[in-house]
Amino acid sequence: MTEFQNNARQAEAAMRAVFEPTPLQRNDHLSDRYGAEILLKREDLSPVRSYKLRGAFNAMRKALAARSEITQFVCASAGNHAQGVAFMCRHFGVKGVIFMPVTTPQQKIGKTEKFGGDAVSIRLTGDYFDDTLQAAQAYCTKVGGHFLSPFDDEDVIEGQASVAVEIEAQLGGMPDHLILPVGGGGLSAGVRSYMGDSVNLTLIEPAGGACLAAALAAGEPVRLRHVDNFADGAAVAQIGKRTFARLADLDPAQARVIDEDRLCTTMLEMLNIEGIVLEPAGALAVDALKDMGDVIQGKTVVCVTSGGNFDFERLPEVKERAQRYSGVKKYFILRMPQRPGALRDFLEILGPEDDIARFEYLKKSARNFGSVLIGIETMRPENFVHILRKLDDAGFDYRDITRDEVLAEFLI
Repeated sequence: MTEFQNNARQAEAAMRAVFEPTPLQRNDHLSDRYGAEILLKREDLSPVRSYKLRGAFNAMRKALAARSEITQFVCASAGNHAQGVAFMCRHFGVKGVIFMPVTTPQQKIGKTEKFGGDAVSIRLTGDYFDDTLQAAQAYCTKVGGHFLSPFDDEDVIEGQASVAVEIEAQLGGMPDHLILPVGGGGLSAGVRSYMGDSVNLTLIEPAGGACLAAALAAGEPVRLRHVDNFADGAAVAQIGKRTFARLADLDPAQARVIDEDRLCTTMLEMLNIEGIVLEPAGALAVDALKDMGDVIQGKTVVCVTSGGNFDFERLPEVKERAQRYSGVKKYFILRMPQRPGALRDFLEILGPEDDIARFEYLKKSARNFGSVLIGIETMRPENFVHILRKLDDAGFDYRDITRDEVLAEFLI
């Protein structure tokens, strides 16, 4: 047994005084679909609905053991890390100051306050996370506090490795294949360091934050120029230096990238069929199964569902993105003739499985034609073949803007 494995087991054992192991559950729906033994490691069922309290616990436990005079911990986070730190501040009876961007949703602020109670204070600073992080680090230096990194810290990495310790104990050994999300790399670095090469490992990133893939290509951590924060639990601009050091020798094929719109289809599927609420990052490992049928068939596969902190106010957006990805919803700019009966002619093109989800005049002042933004939902993607053919036959001038990022951002 390596020193890291021993430390990870000690961290996992110490956690039992705070919370129970998260379940490792066989999922019949996914197992039947992929012809494999699919088990979900339900980190979304932890006390803070993510694995982040593991790293926070271990880093705070070891810091307090080394410096008993520490009275204040400081972190910067807009989500799961903040909640994990808040929970552990109350557990250890220490003060925590948590910096969050001004743009943080009130739901996340409220949950952080609930978990921390009187032990934590929250400071809203900066519109973007980098500004928040700088403010937190400057404050920490000023007051002599202890800064808690969300991922790029050896004690955090060691704490996140407790996920692997539990999987091994619950399964009675190692799985054939392990799939887990990667953001800053704390979870993936810890799990890989514990399991070594005994398990086939696949790490999944959102397309809008593929910092591991960029680092593997460059041979070192690099900062992404743009990050899509939809999968905010894994959308990181730059992987940590310490975490990448533990992942640098990965085969690039082990790091896969998932489209955020496709991810929405998995979130809805798990909610509607299984009753499992997953945040976007928490659904990454499950969504990856769609690309791995031949690789995992007949194998024992563990997917880590890393978080379930999902604000249901985002559900309409998730449904919208899933429908567009699945091809059952499209948006068009249609030139509508300004004459009696033109709208009726258009409506007659639609079939019994088609519905108008949006209808908005963009330009009414034209004398002969008016521009209309129209959204159409249907039950099957192939129905659009018939709709478009009928539009062409009727002589309607239209433009499909469903995948036009610029127009969709302003109009949809």
